Amino acid sequence: MRTREATAAPWAAADPYATALRAGRGPLFLRRADGWLLPLEVERWCARADRADLEVLDRCEGTVLDVGCGPGRLAAELAARGRTALGIDVSEAAVEQTVRLGGRALRRSVFEPLPGEGRWGTVLLMDGNVGIGGDPRALLDRAARLLSPGGLLIAETLPVDVDERAEVQVVDATEAHGGTGEPFPWARLGTPALSRYADRAGWAAVDQWAAGGRRFVALRSRSASSRAEAPKSTAVISSQRARKPSAGSPVAER
Repeated sequence: MRTREATAAPWAAADPYATALRAGRGPLFLRRADGWLLPLEVERWCARADRADLEVLDRCEGTVLDVGCGPGRLAAELAARGRTALGIDVSEAAVEQTVRLGGRALRRSVFEPLPGEGRWGTVLLMDGNVGIGGDPRALLDRAARLLSPGGLLIAETLPVDVDERAEVQVVDATEAHGGTGEPFPWARLGTPALSRYADRAGWAAVDQWAAGGRRFVALRSRSASSRAEAPKSTAVISSQRARKPSAGSPVAER
């Protein structure tokens, strides 16, 4: 099995991401191999939880695991509410920012061993983190193993019907025409695509809604009696994330 350092390396080594988080602003992009740029919403991630975020947090049940927590606006808001919550992120800068805001966070990949496995009440995949690892089915299977039986998954999806997998790099404006970081797998999913993957994996649809120009899906995990055996070959993905394309359409490279 790969070490945590090896698993996290593609994203954690993306210095433009750490720089942007510490500055609280972009521009920052995921650059696909074909040259398209996916804008990352750094300013929103570094701000306080907005109305759409708060609506998601109001729906959370029990203890909350925020996968790919970024600079920690959600983990910090949950902590301020007195909720038991943990953010995980492969970026040291993200974990530092989360703790600075008052949230709890670990530098960890979702595909590595985590505290409370099988006992979390809610798992969050916000800000496009449903694309982590570039394999939606593997990520859904992992989320099911993190949750308690019948636990809740809330995922943010794209506002268009898309099901895409790609190799991407994190780049800033100066690197937009050729990033130097190691490429990593990423997926982009609209609500219909995520619903198809979830249905095949045995998840129960709970709700879907829009807020603040963003789209969300809530799913209920399988019961303990119907939970499938954990897959062996996909237990470790090459990065926790390839993280966070915005909810908007890609911007073509000029």
